Amino acid sequence: MEFNTKFATPEKHQVACVAAGVFESRKLSAAADALDKAAHGQIRELLRSGDMDGKMGSTRLLYRVRGVTAERVLLVGLGREKEFGEKEYRDCARAAIAAVQETGARDACLYFAELQIPGRDAAWKARQLVLAAADITYRFDSMKSKKAEETSLVHVAISAVSKRDAAPLERGMREGSAIAAGMTLARDLGNLPANVCTPTYLADTSVKLGREWKLAVEVLEQKDMEKLRMGSLLSVTRGSHEPPKFVILRYTGAGRKDRPVVLVGKGITFDTGGISIKPSAELDQMKFDMCGAASVLGTLRAAAELGLKLNIVGLVPACENMPGGAATKPGDIVTSMSGQTIEILNTDAEGRLILADALSYAERFEPQVVVDIATLTGACIVALGHVCSGLFANKDDLANELQAAGVESRDPVWRLPLWEDY
Repeated sequence: MEFNTKFATPEKHQVACVAAGVFESRKLSAAADALDKAAHGQIRELLRSGDMDGKMGSTRLLYRVRGVTAERVLLVGLGREKEFGEKEYRDCARAAIAAVQETGARDACLYFAELQIPGRDAAWKARQLVLAAADITYRFDSMKSKKAEETSLVHVAISAVSKRDAAPLERGMREGSAIAAGMTLARDLGNLPANVCTPTYLADTSVKLGREWKLAVEVLEQKDMEKLRMGSLLSVTRGSHEPPKFVILRYTGAGRKDRPVVLVGKGITFDTGGISIKPSAELDQMKFDMCGAASVLGTLRAAAELGLKLNIVGLVPACENMPGGAATKPGDIVTSMSGQTIEILNTDAEGRLILADALSYAERFEPQVVVDIATLTGACIVALGHVCSGLFANKDDLANELQAAGVESRDPVWRLPLWEDY
């Protein structure tokens, strides 16, 4: 899907569909008011008849409105005007994209940049529209023999309130497109079945990503990990026929002397639990145990496209956790890269084993900060439900930054204790 900005009055915009907002009080947004005047009161008459109430996320599609050049006019409910804020803006953007997608329109112009949100500029509004469009239109059907029909909507324009808004809108769209592309990469990797998305596949994807975005990529093989004495990580992969991989990706957006941010992503491409095997119910979902690794790859892709002014190192320890004749057994003792011995009482606690060696490896980069991302334990869902992710941090400043980032992206985290008692 392509995005751009337009500076045109809604009633004269030659496009398949224009979208404008209506508040629950039946108050029209500026764009909807302009459309109504061109249509000699047709939209207000529609509201008086009760066919559109302006409730948040509601939509009404009108065809061939007199006085309006566009083929279709989409009215989108904005809810109560006094309560309209960031969440409501995102929700109405999603509703608009979803409604237009259901039509045969190939292009649309959304008149939402004019909506006032305290503390938010045109760039933010454009970014949210692009992310909403990417989320609504996402499909994963690459493994299907019969593909889903492509949506007819291929071009979305965002109307600028004034010409001075054009540059911020363009910047917001570029940022949104880069973030959306990173998210799509992560989602695609997570959705692939485990017989396709193997450790080797993750490594190959990393190499391809490096070529495309000029990232330095190195892939450590099992013999390399043995030389590094990564006994903790290697204990997890012993039951699998799939060779483990340890991927190092480097993005250099700042000076080479600047200390990097290190991102570590758990890459268990399938987790049976090993000898401590999991119940069969929903075992297919264990293909998602590499979503930490997918998040790291998606983040690096987005950072490279955005040209962020910092250095990032991504570490992806990738392997399978399978039962087998050579698999690690409960009670086995292994030695990690740090030299510490670990007694493995439950082989389904494999995430911390691969992350232990990955975090030890991260020390060589002398990072300013390390963030590891992992589908580590279902106990986190017991504690927090499906609403937010658990956050453990040993630095308050970092924890506060991550919590703020979670609020900004609507992907919240909740800090959990690291007290000695635990």
